[in-house]
Amino acid sequence: MRKQLLVLSFLAASFTGYSQTRIKDTVSDRVEENPLDSYNRWTIEAGAGQSKGIKPYANGYYSSNPNKHFALDVNHFHVGARYMASPTFGIRGSFSYDNLSNLSGSESLPFEMQLLSFRAEGVVNAVRLLNFEERAGRFGMLLHAGFQVSQMSPQMGSNEGRDEYNGGFIFGVTPQLRVFKSVGIYADFAMNSNIRQHFNWDGSYSDRSNNLAGSMFTFALGVSVSFGNQDLHGDWAVIPDSRTEQIRELDERLGELETMMNDSDKDGVPDYLDVEPNSIAGVAVDSKGRMVDLNKNGVADELEKYMDAKINTAVTESNNSEVVKRLINEGYVSVFFDFNSTKPTAASTQNISFVLTYLKNNPDATVDIQGFADEIGSTEYNNALSGRRADTVRDILVKAGISASRINIVPQGEDTSVDKDSDAARRLVRRATFTIK
Repeated sequence: MRKQLLVLSFLAASFTGYSQTRIKDTVSDRVEENPLDSYNRWTIEAGAGQSKGIKPYANGYYSSNPNKHFALDVNHFHVGARYMASPTFGIRGSFSYDNLSNLSGSESLPFEMQLLSFRAEGVVNAVRLLNFEERAGRFGMLLHAGFQVSQMSPQMGSNEGRDEYNGGFIFGVTPQLRVFKSVGIYADFAMNSNIRQHFNWDGSYSDRSNNLAGSMFTFALGVSVSFGNQDLHGDWAVIPDSRTEQIRELDERLGELETMMNDSDKDGVPDYLDVEPNSIAGVAVDSKGRMVDLNKNGVADELEKYMDAKINTAVTESNNSEVVKRLINEGYVSVFFDFNSTKPTAASTQNISFVLTYLKNNPDATVDIQGFADEIGSTEYNNALSGRRADTVRDILVKAGISASRINIVPQGEDTSVDKDSDAARRLVRRATFTIK
């Protein structure tokens, strides 16, 4: 039931659109602030690797020895800056240098071409886009695409000293690994596709009047450093949907509701409405969880009826006075009083009558009357009050025909066995009990 309530509450809350306030990153820190201020937006990147012109080439030229697809020489360098406008999408600007050549004495005619390029791209944090941050951990993945303009400068042949400006599109993928909180390393795979180019990659000028479709492949390893107010690299700051916080808060509220609906004493009244959360199991209670006590004698009516039935059964079914004596001495027969009163409650009259009957049927028996008071008031006053309550019960027995010599008064003072802050519990200790001897 709780899960169903949670789902329904979440669906309703998803339309309210209140802002999220908690951000969690991969080192389990939670940042209570505006989500847009909880990740670093700026990143500086620098890398080096190898670039290879794919096409076009004039006859007799090719990019490299076919048996050495990835030569160990480094001919590509780039440096750039990236700004993430949102946790998932950003823009990047970078400059790069490439030197395409084949001077190693292979079967290709020798050539050398230099490129200076500027790239402007859009960047997507693919891990965040797919909501895969926590599982990815220190790994990351960027996708990028945009356009580039470059200056092509042949370094050999008849076109040496001539420059051409061309342009086209670039797209690529960048796997990443965070090595420190704000530092990551990456491998970038990119493909450049020019839509305006007249030089072949070998530096020769194309005899075609229209633009060439030039393409170049680039592979580079690099380092990215994130800057901002947060310690964690911006690409790895896990920023959950705003509804994640709503779900957490709704879950807490439902948990509180479950706690409120607990029924500690199993009386059918939840604890948050229960004035008397420690009522006796099985005893009838009112709408506020209080045991029903219509005669206001401090004993629940249902419990009182049960005890009366037990006592009457013992008296009517057994001629053994020891059974009755035991019931009296074990406290099943008590006289109760209202607060600060020495007058027994009306319901207690039958208990005095029960003791009176026993004493008349057993003329050799004597009785001790123990008086008690609750803890409200001074101890000295309560000690005296407990004695006066016992005296009142004695006077009733004497006026009913029992010799005063057979009655002994034992003031007990305060009964500290119950919670003094509970009015219902205090009613149980404002009493007088009997000990038959």
